[in-house]
Amino acid sequence: MIRSVVLGTGSALPERRVSNADLEQQLDTSDAWIVERTGIRFRHIAGPHETTATLAADACRAALNSAGVAAADIDLIVLATATPDQTFPATATKVQAMLGIDDCVAFDVAAVCSGFLYAVQVADSMLRTGVHRRALVIGAETFSRILDWEDRTTAVLFGDGAGAIVLEGQESDAATGRGILATKLHADGRHNDLLYVDGGPSTTGTVGKLRMKGREVFRHAVVNLAAVLEETLVIAGLTSADVDWVVPHQANARILDATSRKLGLSPDKIVVTVDRHANTSAASVPLALDVAVRDGRVRQGEIVVLEAMGGGFTWGAAVVRF
Repeated sequence: MIRSVVLGTGSALPERRVSNADLEQQLDTSDAWIVERTGIRFRHIAGPHETTATLAADACRAALNSAGVAAADIDLIVLATATPDQTFPATATKVQAMLGIDDCVAFDVAAVCSGFLYAVQVADSMLRTGVHRRALVIGAETFSRILDWEDRTTAVLFGDGAGAIVLEGQESDAATGRGILATKLHADGRHNDLLYVDGGPSTTGTVGKLRMKGREVFRHAVVNLAAVLEETLVIAGLTSADVDWVVPHQANARILDATSRKLGLSPDKIVVTVDRHANTSAASVPLALDVAVRDGRVRQGEIVVLEAMGGGFTWGAAVVRF
């Protein structure tokens, strides 16, 4: 059977790192308040010369280098973002041009914080048909551009960044082979008003600002993330005891703790980067995965679960034999 195998990972962060102490200078907040409620200590904020596309391209270069693959060998780019450089064309095509790829399929996926999981399933489906061979799957965001910097309840939560993986369709043993073993996605549009941006081209003609009802989002996140993780493991024919690492969406340390307890997973198996990156939306899962690969935690042959939930609501998970 053909499976989509992760050949390499990469990530990129803006040059400017902003601490909680820095935010104390402009918001009615404190380091202690932010850390206690979210676990966040730092975030990176894009400068004038940095965009979703430039961060994505840097992450792709790192992933290609990690994989030992030339940009010219990529025939599919799927980029997850809620903060594109332009309404159109797709930011993926800008990344394609930055990487010097003359021709390949390139498009964006919009599912907010779950976007990378959606992009993974789309790319995996296209690779398994055999029509495409190698893909760059990217999550990239500049959420700082849609934040209300006078709203302390949301401004402290988010950061900018990008993460990418190189996937290759390979013949794989059904029982022991590497690659994506299972994916599962969900959406429930009834919860639009709990996490959204109050603008758009066809409504206000503006970009708008992020709005969130944090308490309600927290409650849904813990339930949905635990459920989809278990659901995806069942599809893969595995149990939580088989999992080596969980790489979750980095929204809030308390959500990560509550999810691990609900599943009976050791906190030591949860990759956590929210303290240094904050919530980077679609970028958070590939960013955290790249950190764990590069520091030696995630190794070839291990079972890794990726999971996320975002506005919409959308949520999903993927089980990978790395």
